[in-house]
Amino acid sequence: VQLQASGGGLVQAGGSLRLSCAASGLTRNQNFYVMGWFRQAPGKEHEFVAAINWSGAIQVYQDSLKGRFTISRNNAKDTVFLQMNSLKPEDTAVYYCAGNNVKSIDTIDYRAPTEYGYWGQGTLVTVSS
Repeated sequence: VQLQASGGGLVQAGGSLRLSCAASGLTRNQNFYVMGWFRQAPGKEHEFVAAINWSGAIQVYQDSLKGRFTISRNNAKDTVFLQMNSLKPEDTAVYYCAGNNVKSIDTIDYRAPTEYGYWGQGTLVTVSS
């Protein structure tokens, strides 16, 4: 199973980007019950951004990002998205998608990177001031 993140780039402050993360290699009965986005700025630790459950009904965010970022998923295409609006220079980071195919969102600490067994390669988002 692989996760492929895309959609990063250079954007001016106040702009928007939409990140995508496509899963491949899933078997017929294999699902990512929880998909998450994390980010890592230079010199900093991985930071939780958002997570979403299988149905899409439960979306959770880092408190400081609520209202600007929206996570969604299209299970028919095995893809999760992160819509980022009103971007700020402090949003500059490598963004990673991650998947948990073992447990539901209400049984894990979805903010913890260790709960995710699969990771994409990361996509760089640079926000200029």
